[in-house]
Amino acid sequence: MLFGKKKGLAIETLLGARTKLEGDLRFSGGLRIDGEIKGNIYGDPDKPSMLVITDSARVEGEVHVGHLILNGTVVGPVHVAELLELQPKARIEGNVQYAALEMHQGAVVMGTLTHATPGDVKLLPNLKLASNQD
Repeated sequence: MLFGKKKGLAIETLLGARTKLEGDLRFSGGLRIDGEIKGNIYGDPDKPSMLVITDSARVEGEVHVGHLILNGTVVGPVHVAELLELQPKARIEGNVQYAALEMHQGAVVMGTLTHATPGDVKLLPNLKLASNQD
């Protein structure tokens, strides 16, 4: 690393400021959200994932990701397997599980902060298959 800069994944996907998405979102690589999501966000547990939520963005749902840079709002639980970066305008209304945390002045968490080792943070919850029984 040069001069203390962090090297992250390239942002490959962008959800623009006027975008509203309802439903769950699964991704790998880099994703930047400027708009609004009502649903859960899952980073691929088998590949690197970095999520950037900008100051104009709002997420209502669970977030499960490898690396999160937050400067907007998340309403719901947050699970970060590697690094959680809370920028000055970050706001989380929900419990947070993280492996490493960087929190700037002005960031707000309304919930519990729980440190976990990287292997203990689940990126995908246990999914139950629907039964075809009548």
